[in-house]
Amino acid sequence: MERGEKRVFVTSLNAAFKRTGVLVVAGYSGLTVAQMTDLRVRMGKAGGTVKVAKNRLVKLALDGTDMGSVVPLLKGPTVLMYSEDPVAAPKVVVDFAKDFDKLVILGGALGSSELKVDGVKALATLPSLDALRGKLLGILQAPATKVAGVIQAPAAQLARLTGAYANKAA
Repeated sequence: MERGEKRVFVTSLNAAFKRTGVLVVAGYSGLTVAQMTDLRVRMGKAGGTVKVAKNRLVKLALDGTDMGSVVPLLKGPTVLMYSEDPVAAPKVVVDFAKDFDKLVILGGALGSSELKVDGVKALATLPSLDALRGKLLGILQAPATKVAGVIQAPAAQLARLTGAYANKAA
């Protein structure tokens, strides 16, 4: 990579880090090309990104972002996985690490908060942002349904009572 290409790469990676919700750093020594491709495909389906880059360039890209706490993790062959959804990348990484023990989770960052390995695994157990939105929408709609049912119940009782009196009079 030439100097100009490196500048463009660092700038684009910096912009990606500024808009990302979570960043996970892992060691990937020993993974095959097919396994890395599988990781990229899984991450892409979840809405995340996988980047392998020189640690020196990643350190430059992290400058000026909230995720600078991962700099000490950048030693040896590392892979970066990030997503806007704070749960998507950790879920994929943890699931992938269960299948392939050569991928070793080193830690990460959630915004400006540093994540240890246990923190990444804890994030992976949470429901996704879309699932949480669905649950919230269900909770918000439930009271409206109950209110409509309560309002309709007296009207239905009144109609039955009127019908009973009508049948009795006839």
